[in-house]
Amino acid sequence: MDLKKTCNKALIAFLLTALSISAVAQVEILDRVVAVVDEDVVLESEVQRRVAAINVQIQKSGTQAPPQEILLQQVLERLISERLQLNMGYNAGIRITDTELNESMGRIAESNQLTMEQYIEQIHTSGSTLSAVRNEIRNEMILMRVQQGNVMRRINISNQELDNFLNSEEGRFMTSPDVNVGHILLPVPSSSSTDETKAILKRAEGLLTQMQSGTDFRQLAMANSADQTALQGGDLGWRKMAQLPGVFIEAVEKLDVDAVSKPIRSDAGYHLIKLYERRGGGEQLIEQHFARHILIKPNEIRDEETTISQLNELRDRIAADDDFALLAKEFSEDPGSALNGGELGWSTPGMFVPEFEQTMSSIELKEVSAPFLSQFGWHILQVTERRNEDFSDTIMRNRAQNLLRQRKYEEELQVWLQEIRDEAFIEIKEPKKS
Repeated sequence: MDLKKTCNKALIAFLLTALSISAVAQVEILDRVVAVVDEDVVLESEVQRRVAAINVQIQKSGTQAPPQEILLQQVLERLISERLQLNMGYNAGIRITDTELNESMGRIAESNQLTMEQYIEQIHTSGSTLSAVRNEIRNEMILMRVQQGNVMRRINISNQELDNFLNSEEGRFMTSPDVNVGHILLPVPSSSSTDETKAILKRAEGLLTQMQSGTDFRQLAMANSADQTALQGGDLGWRKMAQLPGVFIEAVEKLDVDAVSKPIRSDAGYHLIKLYERRGGGEQLIEQHFARHILIKPNEIRDEETTISQLNELRDRIAADDDFALLAKEFSEDPGSALNGGELGWSTPGMFVPEFEQTMSSIELKEVSAPFLSQFGWHILQVTERRNEDFSDTIMRNRAQNLLRQRKYEEELQVWLQEIRDEAFIEIKEPKKS
């Protein structure tokens, strides 16, 4: 009897071993590791899913697909890069809340002119699942924050570089105001005598007098202008100031809206310019905020929920008359402002990330905001003062700086991605032999 039990046990052990070997063999057939990325892996099933999705996109676009071997290599490299960045984001405590994810999906649906219900139905129709798409979007959001946080701080635009751009033809074009103008041309043939030229000038001055007396500019343009826009009432439409002929720019800069210039001489003849509207340029009064904040970042021992809870506790303490500055010095993880009691000084447009500027603009004076997330972590924010200042020059420089940053971003992103790949341990497995 004991011998029988022993044999049964041996048989059961053998069967279990055989089953486990069979299960492992089955798993290997279904999936396998194609790359080791530091302490993580990329699976063959991930590569195949991504390749299938790309092939669908290629078919829809009607373009020629690259050779399958090249496509597989590109997809694998992309997955390796993503895995490195996602792990960096996780280690840095970057988390995407369900609220942020839902808002992002809402924007995607809206951009495709779909309701959320229609968007979800489209996901199911495509053969995917809602959870898979949510996970993809969540990962894309993490990748974006990791890239922006690491790449933007590598980009520096010097004052000299900014000045050189603003003084360039492109810079002057970008920063020039938009103007809506009308134009009348009275041509002066090159063979005209002095008396004939004077007569044409006198005619132009007469048209100006009529306009100043209330005659419609467009009506006079249709009856008198030799310009190709005459039948449109001389309308040049909206133009960048820098797009106008040089002889027009100085005159238009001095015009008030609805005013008409004195006759302007050029090689073509005499011109009358009317300024209908102007956008940009001139004095721009901007509301400034004097703000202070407390920043706390999730980490390995403090998750996102705990971080938010801690900020809410600080907010309650401030409401109970605890000193904001002292709490910022004690708790804020922003080294640039913590020692100053969280003070950030007077804001200028484009100075902070969008989440920060939106919160500054939406809260009441002295109110402490609810915790909100930016690429740097979780914040609470208070605006202590507001004022209106003329920031036309500052706005112009900020816009130019943002443009130069964006131009450098893609180039610097590729350098950074190569650096993190070079620093990582990556082992690409040999293809499975058939």
